Amino acid sequence: MTTSPAPSVRQVSLNAPFSDQKPGTSGLRKSSRQFEQPHYLESFIEAILQVLPGVEGGTLILGGDGRYGNRHAIAVIARMAAAHGVARLITTTGGILSTPAASNLIRRHRAIGGIILSASHNPGGPTGDFGVKVNGANGGPAPESITEAIYSATTCLQGYRIVEGEVPSLDVAGTHALGGLSIEVIDGVDDYVTLLQGLFDFEAIKALLKGDFPIAFDAMHAVTGPYASRLLEGLLGAAAGTVRNGTPLEDFGGGHPDPNLTYAHELAELLLDGDAYRFGAACDGDGDRNMILGQRCFVNPSDSLAVLTANATLAPGYAGGLAGVARSMPTSAAVDVVAQELAIPCFETPTGWKFFGNLLDAGRITLCGEESFGTGSDHIREKDGLWAVLFWLQILASRRCSVAEVMAGHWSRFGRHYYSRHDYEAIDSSRAHGLYDRLKGLLPSLVGTGFAGRSIATADDFSYTDPVDGSLTSGQGLRLLLDDGSRAVFRLSGTGTQGATLRLYLESYVGAGGNLDQDPQQALADLIKAADALAEIRSRTGMERPTVIT
Repeated sequence: MTTSPAPSVRQVSLNAPFSDQKPGTSGLRKSSRQFEQPHYLESFIEAILQVLPGVEGGTLILGGDGRYGNRHAIAVIARMAAAHGVARLITTTGGILSTPAASNLIRRHRAIGGIILSASHNPGGPTGDFGVKVNGANGGPAPESITEAIYSATTCLQGYRIVEGEVPSLDVAGTHALGGLSIEVIDGVDDYVTLLQGLFDFEAIKALLKGDFPIAFDAMHAVTGPYASRLLEGLLGAAAGTVRNGTPLEDFGGGHPDPNLTYAHELAELLLDGDAYRFGAACDGDGDRNMILGQRCFVNPSDSLAVLTANATLAPGYAGGLAGVARSMPTSAAVDVVAQELAIPCFETPTGWKFFGNLLDAGRITLCGEESFGTGSDHIREKDGLWAVLFWLQILASRRCSVAEVMAGHWSRFGRHYYSRHDYEAIDSSRAHGLYDRLKGLLPSLVGTGFAGRSIATADDFSYTDPVDGSLTSGQGLRLLLDDGSRAVFRLSGTGTQGATLRLYLESYVGAGGNLDQDPQQALADLIKAADALAEIRSRTGMERPTVIT
């Protein structure tokens, strides 16, 4: 262990507190430039350290996705943790730590929580975005009671505490002392790999990849590169070069680390337009989202959750069956149909992984997922991109068929939920809220009226009563539920840093034996047209088409 002289604690005064540090569903996300303002990062960290239970004498996990500002923020947080009496700080070589791996470390080391430095799928670099997310002692995103208390603290902050002292290099693993704080720099990949080895049959997957089954994985120059290289090319024997864009870069190579057909288009083209690969996958900036592709086949994230649920017992970690499943409200009801056949509970929650936390901690569910390319299970308290990739490889290794055959078989058994999400990004905030508020005001008058050749059975603003603690969460999205089970859902997203994003979710169910081979955009064309007409999307946003369609 390296040691340093006892550092002095410096109290830094603020002329005025910041007023714009209210966390969203995944922490505080702002532009890199905003975080570079004097005292901005420190103020938010001060509020966290004042609010998070057990700080003095506790263990804290710290790391991030490697974006611009990552190393600097780790150094600042370490010095502030020392000033607040944290006993043990665990970080990783290079400061590289995926969100699912962080959740695992929090749980494994019984930490008081973790600070994850990421803006998830948002672009990075000096002109990109930065983010700070707080996770609780269960490994999951901090509940609203904590994030609201943090925000409240930021609004009346008079200053912050930080020690004078040098933070050790993150380049080599080792243990160091900064006053009374023990800083442990560990290999961030090891514990996570061990966790996955306990859930999946690595030998079966290895045998699959040794056969005629070439795969491609796009790490998007983000955090999963080192993890995927160790797992896929190292332990599972995939060919060298399987992991593309595997070196984490501060600006993600100038790309947008969001694993969808728009931003991971090079991988999509390899799989959807060519025959060189049997399986493809990508993960986002902090490693919690995933996109799954087969040869000439894209797997909708809602369908992915349903397929994992239907095939869960093929993985050793889930061989005993599932306690239940959960999905976010905008996610399609594909998993509901599977859960009904398996006779297990299925919960519909608001958007945000923290809403799955109570259900997981109470043992009410085993698998859960969101339509925004996130799936996970009770092995941690976050969504987990590489876990989903290995789960799919486990299914393919067990069933010895293609991704397209898995999907065809699933739809022939359970029917198909044609589903799509249309994102209208960077809308002027006043226009976006005007559109949304107008539609919300129309809801009471819409029940019983016609919509896309159907009738609106329910029109509401979704609210959720937590079955574990009884807490109520309201204002979660405008729903039009039609008489044939189809849906149109409207939400304003807070995950961007410029303007507002309107998300439109569309769903139409066709039962087994129906037409299961349509293009989703064609199958949903009447709903798309009706939703635009009702909400006046084009006229109010000035956008002729969505920014992203998934």
